[in-house]
Amino acid sequence: MQRGGVSGIVRRACRRAGIAEVGPHRLRHTLACDLISAGAGLPEIGDLLRHRGLTSTAIYARVGVDTLRQLALPWPGGEG
Repeated sequence: MQRGGVSGIVRRACRRAGIAEVGPHRLRHTLACDLISAGAGLPEIGDLLRHRGLTSTAIYARVGVDTLRQLALPWPGGEG
């Protein structure tokens, strides 16, 4: 398979399904974020995505600032 083979397959499938085109990176990112939301850990997600290291997995499993705000503790001495 050539370098762009997977991208082409995913984009053609999107066109056939009548949805906006996305690439394979978007699919992997969405899967990783959904797994994080479901409580999976980075090692399990990395195994599923077949990553060699957790750094690569962390890139795919990153979450938005709004999600992180829900986890943040109040600043000591700060306002409510």
